[in-house]
Amino acid sequence: MKLSDGEKIIILMLTELHQKLQVDSEMEPDFLRSAIFNDMLWGIRWKYSGIPFSDAEDPEIVREVLDILDMWSCIERSYARLDSSGKESIKQCLGVLGDSPRFQGFDGNNESEYVGTALFLVNELERFVEFKGRGFNCHYPSIDMHRRMLSAFEQLRRKFTSAELSADQLLTILHEQIDPSNREARHST
Repeated sequence: MKLSDGEKIIILMLTELHQKLQVDSEMEPDFLRSAIFNDMLWGIRWKYSGIPFSDAEDPEIVREVLDILDMWSCIERSYARLDSSGKESIKQCLGVLGDSPRFQGFDGNNESEYVGTALFLVNELERFVEFKGRGFNCHYPSIDMHRRMLSAFEQLRRKFTSAELSADQLLTILHEQIDPSNREARHST
């Protein structure tokens, strides 16, 4: 969805009137303001899917963040359902990286578009509610790590026989948290 600057101003003014007059309707002024101020206009189509908007592709970053959140949701759910020996096996192989793996987010300084997109999906559009209340700024560059993990996840996804990942499958994906240039050094110590 594209809005001109003038259309954004009109919508913002209407949301103020809507709220001031306490109009009871399906349109949510706070959501519309958030979508405009955060430049997440694609989210308006998602929130109000009953409105016949013109067809438009979601930005590439939205699709990538969705895939990453989906992967981490599966990782966390699968890890939680492992027995203690499966969890211990992962921890033995990966150390702290394998100890209760959780989605930490993206680097707020260098990956702020990813942080903003994830926050909007979770908090405004109420997708992946299991991540609600978390801060998505991990304070370190992470997008390359997520992409490596996602590649491994997508390869395994083609072979899924259940909704959960096994300990071995989790280990394969979580191992990708380690930068390839650091793997040799890690295994030799």
